[in-house]
Amino acid sequence: MNGSNAPTPHLDATDRRLLDSLQRDASLTNHELAARAHVSPATCLRRVRRLVELGIIERRVALLSPDKLGAGLTAIVEVSLDQQSAERLAAFEARAVAEPAVQQCYRTSSGPDFVLVVYVRDMEAYHQLVQRLYTEDANVRNVKTYFSVKRAKFEPAIPVAAPTA
Repeated sequence: MNGSNAPTPHLDATDRRLLDSLQRDASLTNHELAARAHVSPATCLRRVRRLVELGIIERRVALLSPDKLGAGLTAIVEVSLDQQSAERLAAFEARAVAEPAVQQCYRTSSGPDFVLVVYVRDMEAYHQLVQRLYTEDANVRNVKTYFSVKRAKFEPAIPVAAPTA
């Protein structure tokens, strides 16, 4: 949840079929996607463009295997800052977001200030990240890191089933 108060656009069953199909395989051709959504290719193209313009489809990417690309260590990191002024929070967030090893960055409440998901090559690479991101920042008060021993599920898809009445 991003905290936006913007009204949720109306999505009908066709929009939901398109979104579900694209989340599972964004490489589908327009014709393949249209067939899965049970619409014409022209309607499919128009609908997908609308979903992009509304910001519902943020971007289309390929999901890569961290293990096969040498990022063998996954860490979930809780970061608490010493001072939580808006400027200090924004400064740490900007540094975390700019760090290539940080795959996800969440500003949280009722606990640590941030939770990060980090992919690095090995423990030495993690140690270098610690030096760059946490140790050199005098405002970082506490860091708690959990190292993943097994990824049981990774599903970036958001359920788009029709809401029940």
